[in-house]
Amino acid sequence: MDNRRTFFKFVVPSVLAFALSGVYTIVDGFFVGNSLGDTGLASITVGYPIAAFIQAVGTGIGLSGAIRFTILRGQKREEESRECFASAAFLLMLASLALTGLVLLLLPALLEFLGADKTIYAPTSEYVRVIALGAVFQIFSTGLVPFIRNLGGAAFAMCSMIMGFLTNIALDYLFVWVYPWGMAGAAWATVIGQAVTMAAAVVFLIKKRIGFAVPAPGKMLAFFGAFLKVAAAPFGLTFSPQITAVLMNRFLMGYEGGQAVAVYGCIAYITAIVYLLLQGVGDGSQPLISRYYSENQSALMRQTRILAGRSAAAIALFCMAAVFVTRGQVGMLFGASPKTNDDVACYLPLFLAALLPLSYVRTTTAFLYATEKSALSYLLVYAEPLFTGLLLLVLPRIPALGILGIWAAVPLAQILTWCIAAAIQRRCI
Repeated sequence: MDNRRTFFKFVVPSVLAFALSGVYTIVDGFFVGNSLGDTGLASITVGYPIAAFIQAVGTGIGLSGAIRFTILRGQKREEESRECFASAAFLLMLASLALTGLVLLLLPALLEFLGADKTIYAPTSEYVRVIALGAVFQIFSTGLVPFIRNLGGAAFAMCSMIMGFLTNIALDYLFVWVYPWGMAGAAWATVIGQAVTMAAAVVFLIKKRIGFAVPAPGKMLAFFGAFLKVAAAPFGLTFSPQITAVLMNRFLMGYEGGQAVAVYGCIAYITAIVYLLLQGVGDGSQPLISRYYSENQSALMRQTRILAGRSAAAIALFCMAAVFVTRGQVGMLFGASPKTNDDVACYLPLFLAALLPLSYVRTTTAFLYATEKSALSYLLVYAEPLFTGLLLLVLPRIPALGILGIWAAVPLAQILTWCIAAAIQRRCI
């Protein structure tokens, strides 16, 4: 099959699946915002990074396991590939249990760190407790999907996401609007939706006879080490927007309070969808790049990388135009107050301006971890939140900027990260 056709066969379902994943992030905000107003919107904005962290752990472990699995299969090491999958499944379960316990144990400290003040502490706590109890479903739903894609099931992965997404919408309507269960209802809708995706993934893997060979303890620990070495990159790529969100929430809460956090929540929900679309291109191309890497097919790897970069750039340009035109309706979508909606329309263009450089960073990062260049992928993944933190410390102190310095920190950090990605591209790829 022509490489272009193969590329789009993998990437289009991946982009659509990540689009649904992005809509997942705004569905709770839509129902809660329209039910509880700015207070509910601020609460879910502050609490969501914990849910995103749990899901990012599943993505990191699952994707790193799937990369090693694909390389082993490409090298015809079938027994080791089955041991690889079994080790990944065990690590996903251990991570689920650990995160449930830690979040419940450390919840007060976590909410204080995330910037929850007395006006939103109770509803945020209500949301996060349920999310923690359902960590196993969230981690396995995000952790098994990469294996499905790497087994040629990109379309099925998309369908499993659709099933979970539709379940989430129906239950959000039922649990938040029909029955006034508030934040807990929104959280249960998310957890059950992820459970549906997980169940579909398990059925697919059983039918594909992926195999489950439990390795010796020493070998399993070696697999764990290999997974964690690579996992930090896809984990960070998924979670870095939430690191940024935590920083932004804390600075905005200190300068202008909960209303500013609600403004950023609306912006973050919309831009998160675009970020995930770009990640869909990178992760959709990953199975092909890993396969070509294991087979030493450098020309096909390069062609796939170029196709990914161009596809991501096209998506970024389209989203920039579409969101800019509709920026005046974004806050209204989440039931925000007129003042919040006006502020969203004012500051959103700053975030749109950096989408094209960000598309380059996302596809470059995916190429690096798909070819197990872990250190370079870490550099790109964590440069953005590091730059954001530094800029937040500096820019608001400039008298001419003030609060505008906080809003400008994220897009400037993304442009600086693009500079690093361009340097890596020229010298190392």
